[in-house]
Amino acid sequence: MNNTIGIAGLGWLGKAFAQHLQTLGYNIKGTVTQVEKASRLQKQGFNAYAVELSESGVTGSVAGFLKNLSVLAIMIPPGLRRNTGANYVLKMKYFLDKISESDIKKVILISSTSVYDDSQGEVSEKDIPIPTTEAAKQLFEVEQLYFNAPFINTSIVRFGGLFGGTRQPVRYLAGRKELSGGDAPVNLIHREDCIGILTQIIQQDAFGHIFNGVIPEHPTKRDYYTKVARQLNVEAPHYKKEEGEVFKKVDSIHLDLVLQYHFKQGLL
Repeated sequence: MNNTIGIAGLGWLGKAFAQHLQTLGYNIKGTVTQVEKASRLQKQGFNAYAVELSESGVTGSVAGFLKNLSVLAIMIPPGLRRNTGANYVLKMKYFLDKISESDIKKVILISSTSVYDDSQGEVSEKDIPIPTTEAAKQLFEVEQLYFNAPFINTSIVRFGGLFGGTRQPVRYLAGRKELSGGDAPVNLIHREDCIGILTQIIQQDAFGHIFNGVIPEHPTKRDYYTKVARQLNVEAPHYKKEEGEVFKKVDSIHLDLVLQYHFKQGLL
């Protein structure tokens, strides 16, 4: 039986996911964008390939990477937050073309809860996203491309804000003044649970589904970040008062219904 998993994007989440799967006996192939980084990872014991997606196409060792994979997990950062005008949809179309030329049948596509708009309020997987920003529109279009591709069976995983390890969002917010959205519910997930959810999709062969990956606890940002700042002994961020704002609260039906998944990490 082929137990080789491909991870497109050996970054903060992808590398930790690869390490976890290796402990379970899976063979892992992964990608980074630079040959030098691939060489460094190879010396660390990773089967790493240099593959880069651009608006001109896919370059690097893409055929070698995609060969003989039982599952492909795609966690390539869209690079849309910096307002560079990047065409993430076009890049991912090129990658989908390469996948269509391979024998891959099962795909996990990592997306984001940002596809839901604040105006939608409380949402779960049964709610169709209504993206309003350019970044969210591109993410949702890529989801549709992969989910509806006839030659692969894709599960979409929309993660909330990521934390874990040295990554704690309050460190970037500490001491900042007059922030907006203090009454917004937090929609976060720990890296350990990201890895747990992705592993269960593979082990339970749960393809063809959409999953929202968010801890089912939703204190306000004001309350949560004040409490975490106190724990970390940093200055809490300060939020301005707002009235009448609607914010999204993201929950999941399918994590329980399909995977029977139980979260390992809470917010604190």
